[in-house]
This record gives sequence, structure tokens and C-alpha cells, in this order.
Amino acid sequence: MNAGLTAATSGRVLRQVRTDHRTIALIIVVPCVLLGLLAWIYDGTPVFDAIGPALLGVFPMIVMFIVTSVATLRERQSGTLERLLTTPMGKGDFMLGYAVAFGALAVVQAVIATGFAVWVCRLDVAGPLWLLVVVAVFDAVLGTALGLLASGFARTEFQAVQFMPAFILPQFLLCGLLIPRDQLPTVLEWVSNVLPLSYAVDAMKEIASNADPVTAVLGDLGIVAAFIAGALALASLTLSRRSA
Repeated sequence: MNAGLTAATSGRVLRQVRTDHRTIALIIVVPCVLLGLLAWIYDGTPVFDAIGPALLGVFPMIVMFIVTSVATLRERQSGTLERLLTTPMGKGDFMLGYAVAFGALAVVQAVIATGFAVWVCRLDVAGPLWLLVVVAVFDAVLGTALGLLASGFARTEFQAVQFMPAFILPQFLLCGLLIPRDQLPTVLEWVSNVLPLSYAVDAMKEIASNADPVTAVLGDLGIVAAFIAGALALASLTLSRRSA
């Protein structure tokens, strides 16, 4: 991989997103709207404080999965990807460039969503807010990596969106948000142990309830980071030099 080519890819993606106001709204506005709606629904109850931190990780992951999978598929359908890969740019440069670009957007998304949840929706967490932001960024980058992986199997934008239930819904159901993972049936608990969102939700719950959660959270983030690297590696293998 070449750092210059990776940076050029990231810059091109960010310039494209900057002119796409609907994508910006999806990345920045939608998580805040969903968090605000939940805070309103559960106003006056402790429910939002219990599930809000975990959803700060879930919502960005879902949004970045959709945006990344569709954006990458457009590159393939338009022939841009095929032209880029006839240059010295490698598959790794392309994938890492996309991950860096959407990772930068994830930082903005996480800061705004966390600030909105804490200061507007009055989300109460015991741990440090900066760590909440860090975990939210990791979750968003995980969504980006899974979106890049899913785009390799899709042929249309509709198919890319259809992959969301396969990649995201099982993780949402088994991550411990609906029911503690240790209360799941044994087989489902084993499955949840190999899903990255489970560790992201564990980290968010630790921050919500523990005033000094850094040590525990670092272990969970290490596992999420390993899943991100694995998804990007697999996505590189599925990236074709020819448009379908």
C-alpha cells in the first residue's frame, strides 16, 4: 500500500460527500433525531439512560454501513473503481482510503451525536464522555468496514441495502441490548460472543455504569478493532478489478 494513494482516495471521497447534502444529513442528523425520539418516548423514566449509551454505538454503525456500501457500489457501477484499479493504486489503498475518509466523518458524527445525547437529551453516564465518543467512532468505523465488505457481494444499490438485515440485524438482536447476553440460550450466547457489536455494546454499558471503565473498555475496543481489520482484509479480497 502507498500512503499517498490512500490519502488521495480519502480526499476524493470527502470531497464527494461534501457536495452530497443528503448523505451529510444521513450521517449527522439521523442519529440525533433517533436519539431525540427515544429520549422523548422515555422521558421521565430511567430507560433512556439504560439504553442510550449502547444506541450511541448502534445507530452510527447502521448509518455508516448503509452509506459506505451504497457509495462503494456506485464507484463500481460508474466504472470509477475499474479505472482507479488500472492505475498503481492497489485494493488495499482503495479500502484503507475509504476507511480513513468515513472514519473522519465518524469522528464528526460521534462528537455531535454524543453532545446531543448528553446536553440536549440529558443522557446520564458515569464514565468519561471522551471515551463514549471513542467507542462511538469505533462502532461507526466497524459499520464502514462491514459496508465495504457487503458491497463486494451486491450488484445493485437495492441489494446493498438488502444486505443490512444479514450483516446488522442478528448483531442487534444478540448484542445484549434487548436481553443480557448471559441470559440468552447457550447456542445464541456462543453466537453473540463472535459478533463485534456485542463488544461495542459491552463497552458502552461499562462507560454508562462505571466511573473508571478504561481498562475494561480497552479490551472490548481491541476486539472491535480486530473485526474492523478482518472485515477490511476480506473486503479487499472481494474487490474486483472489473465492473460487474
